[in-house]
Amino acid sequence: MSERRRNLYLRVGLAITGVITLLAVLGCFWTPYDPSAMNSAEMYASPSLRHLFGTDNFGRDVFSRVMKGVSTTYLISLATVALGAAVGVVVGALTGYFGGVIDDILMRVNDAVTAFPSILLALVFISLLGFGKYNVILALGVAFIPSYARVVRSEFARHREMNYVKSAHLMGATHRRIMFVHILPNTRAVILPTLVIGFNNAVLAEASMSYLGIGVRSPDVSLGYMLSESQSYMSSAPWYVLCTGMTIVLLILGFSLVGEGLQQEGR
Repeated sequence: MSERRRNLYLRVGLAITGVITLLAVLGCFWTPYDPSAMNSAEMYASPSLRHLFGTDNFGRDVFSRVMKGVSTTYLISLATVALGAAVGVVVGALTGYFGGVIDDILMRVNDAVTAFPSILLALVFISLLGFGKYNVILALGVAFIPSYARVVRSEFARHREMNYVKSAHLMGATHRRIMFVHILPNTRAVILPTLVIGFNNAVLAEASMSYLGIGVRSPDVSLGYMLSESQSYMSSAPWYVLCTGMTIVLLILGFSLVGEGLQQEGR
């Protein structure tokens, strides 16, 4: 693939994610209207300059709710990736670098967790812990650990036999320094796209769980919850489901293009 095509993926992806990230950051502190404020005089108002995405069945501004929903989904997905990656990197580094008994024990545990689909495993955690965005983060974070651990393990197992690692050993570097100062930075070409893909998976997982009513619930707002809420008003307020659904699509598309661009850059 040409350099121009690779850069196009990355540029378009960064442009889309940049706009949505800006909406997410703004939504944490400011929205044009109160996302929960009801106004019976403006129920089912179509999109206009006053209400860019129209209003819903309670007269709430859909654009304000989308901004708040993006913020919630964004934060949950970022926290999920951070939790899953932090534990997964440590597990993968230990198993890939040391091998032997440590590898056997940790990877058997990893295989046991991987045997369950991530969404199903998250549902089990939610049923035990209860509803709420923090429990969603914990459930999805634990479910995503194995995917990061496998990627990091394969990279560390490959790098530990390279000359620069052997030289570090001869110079007296500690195992911890070799793993996290020498090897880990050299795996970023593989780990960064994996993190981006993981973010996409977290967005889809959170949206699916909230859509099914087992994730984020009122009074919190997320894109999945809004999509579930809006489907009942497709005939009277089609802009509600359309704007919410397109926001999810653009969020996933943007990060998919960024991930593809990073993968191509690393080749």
